Amino acid sequence: MSRLLPVVILLILSVSAVNAQVTYTLSGIVRDSASMQPVVRAAVVLDYEKNTTGTYTDDRGYFSIKARSGQHIVVVRSVGYVPFRTTLYLRENKTLDVRLPSVSSQLEEVVVTSKGYDRNVRQPLLGVSQISIPALKKMPAALGEVDILRSLQMLPGVTSVGEAANGVNIRGGTTDQNLILLDDTPIFNPTHMFGLFSVFPPDAVGGLDLYKGNVPARYGGRAASVLDISLRNPDLNQFKLSGGVSLVSNRLTVETPIIKGKLALMVSGRGAFNDFLLRLVSPRLENIRAKFGDGTAKLFWRVNDRNTITAMGYYSQDLFQTNLLGSLANVNSTATQYAQQTTNGMVRWFHEFNPRLNLQTTALVSQYIPEILSIEDSTNNKVVLKQSLLQRQIKSNLNYQLANQKLEVGISGIQYRLNPGELIPNSSPAVNYQKTPNENALELAIHAEDEISVSDRLAVSVGLRYSHFLNLGPSVVRRYAGGESVDATTVVDSVRYGAGQVTSQYGGLEPRLGLRYSLTPNASIKVGYNLMRQYLQVITNTTTPLPTVRWKTSDAHIQPQVSQLWSAGYFQNFKNNIFELSTEVYWRSTQHVLDYKPGADFLLQPYPETQLLPGHSKAYGLELMIARKKGELTGWINYTFSRTLNQVNQGVDFQQQINNGDWYRANYDRPHSLNMSLTINQGKHHSFSFNFAYSTGRPYTAPEGFIRYQGRTYPYYDERNQYRLPDYHRLDFAWNIYNPSMKNRRWQSHWTFTVYNLYGRKNVYSIFYRTEGQGTNPYRLSIFGAPIPSLTYNFEFK
Repeated sequence: MSRLLPVVILLILSVSAVNAQVTYTLSGIVRDSASMQPVVRAAVVLDYEKNTTGTYTDDRGYFSIKARSGQHIVVVRSVGYVPFRTTLYLRENKTLDVRLPSVSSQLEEVVVTSKGYDRNVRQPLLGVSQISIPALKKMPAALGEVDILRSLQMLPGVTSVGEAANGVNIRGGTTDQNLILLDDTPIFNPTHMFGLFSVFPPDAVGGLDLYKGNVPARYGGRAASVLDISLRNPDLNQFKLSGGVSLVSNRLTVETPIIKGKLALMVSGRGAFNDFLLRLVSPRLENIRAKFGDGTAKLFWRVNDRNTITAMGYYSQDLFQTNLLGSLANVNSTATQYAQQTTNGMVRWFHEFNPRLNLQTTALVSQYIPEILSIEDSTNNKVVLKQSLLQRQIKSNLNYQLANQKLEVGISGIQYRLNPGELIPNSSPAVNYQKTPNENALELAIHAEDEISVSDRLAVSVGLRYSHFLNLGPSVVRRYAGGESVDATTVVDSVRYGAGQVTSQYGGLEPRLGLRYSLTPNASIKVGYNLMRQYLQVITNTTTPLPTVRWKTSDAHIQPQVSQLWSAGYFQNFKNNIFELSTEVYWRSTQHVLDYKPGADFLLQPYPETQLLPGHSKAYGLELMIARKKGELTGWINYTFSRTLNQVNQGVDFQQQINNGDWYRANYDRPHSLNMSLTINQGKHHSFSFNFAYSTGRPYTAPEGFIRYQGRTYPYYDERNQYRLPDYHRLDFAWNIYNPSMKNRRWQSHWTFTVYNLYGRKNVYSIFYRTEGQGTNPYRLSIFGAPIPSLTYNFEFK
């Protein structure tokens, strides 16, 4: 017996050791506490003896995670909700039913510099920002319109060329280098009324992610950033009605279950027909006519526990009339109209094989049609210059979730069809019909990505994307003498390609890397690298691209833009995560950027390569931000130093150079910017918000002199972008009054009083020159040169 005792003790110790390593499964569903809808992509975190593991919820709000037996702290977080925390002892498989109450008073739902199941300081991605729609609605807005693009400009690294900019510039990128998605469908014109308002329906948007640093491998096709905007799913169990009335537009959103718990529909619309108020804002807007509308419908079908189907449709239309911006050449017109419309559609199928493995397949179509209409003064006939861009895409992603690791692989195929320009005279006898040849192309891609927590201190996100682009006929491709120096007078040959034939092709690998190393539990350093290719771009000769500018695919003469971004940052949280500090630096190098030759004109140009100059771009910057996330006073302040320089030097001929081949400032190069956003929460019924923005004036090109010839005055230009506009600064104010009747009823109302440009700063948008007598004098143009008050009434019925 004495001889067996050591063996028994050894067996007992072995069994105990095995039991200590026994793992169990914790699973459950995360729902909205009010609507009982599933909360998608909620983060579920388990802390066990200072070791952290986590996962995300899927489209059904379901999660499953394996963990060792013992006492765990469970935390469930999602932007826009109060976090759920509990402590449990795992001795067997357990199921949790988590219900998260929605909140709108915490900054952690306003700005999150990184997201995921790790804390902000532990996530391996840099330059990832979120803004929740409830918090965005508290911020001051121009003319009372909730505007996503204008709010994004309060974040570091996001700028524009001015008040009426048709898009944003992110970390040294042009506006067309941003991939803007609305429920996976691309948006080619993100603004209404030439940049005054964004096109996204605020009552239907559920959230947004801005990737300006590390871009996940599933995204491609743009060189600078990705703005991924998602529409919320309709409520499966409850009818809801919401909307608003303002000086600019009227909004209405309806959600209704068709089959409770299974099938629901959301319809949201917005229309602006109050253009008569523009003349009250500024005398310069006297002859302007502006109308816009947008609408979306989303259908969500829970087929069963493992399958869901989502369908979305979106439509947007603009009409802008003025007699100040000129008209089509050779057309005597009384006014010019700029019209554009966007039509998008999407169907998504989600299938879960098991709690850790799922497949998501999406088919989508997007069409953008801009038009310029010149109204002839004698016949009132409309001469139309029409363009169109059609994109069809199908993609599929396979996701595999482990305790400390997430794997994703996917494929994508995109078809492009562009009509670069078509002149339609209608009944005009003075104008001939013209048609620029269509462009056809394919963009194919595969990707793989792995995000893994190697240890408590080290986490890595590594991705690889391969993209391949094919430009297709029918087309005629010219050959020019002089290689890359394209000159319309040096055509030596041309080749005709038939339909479907490949005229040119490009491709390559696009690696993505993010790495985090924790210095302490509340501080970390991160580094990142991105390489992205862009095969579709805007060609323009204006400072800010108009909605009617021309889109162009890469071809035999226009190579794809290739951007490489290196970034690094330091992140730290203070006082139980109440304060958050982030510091990031970046360097971007981009090849094959496009600039224009002096006097370039791209309208109805069959060979635009003769008007373009390829070059290089470099951008670098420092971004500092500190935020207070909780309390009566919440908000953030950030400072950005950034530079963006271009170089075009294609040969010894001055026509193939810009500024003698030296580096010159890009149109959106604004070295210093300072942004502050503060919200004072006064109980449940009042909040006060202030936004302050300051930035260096943008560069512009001014004539060095004027030449008088045959009774006309012509400007003489030397260098491009050699001067700067005066510095820009502005203060806005908003007062939100919630449920003023103080009653808890199904009908809730909400008033917002906003003053945009509170102290009436006359910020200069541009400088133009006017010939007066024998001389030419400069004048400054301001878009909003006075305080602009507005009042908006919002309502919600449940």
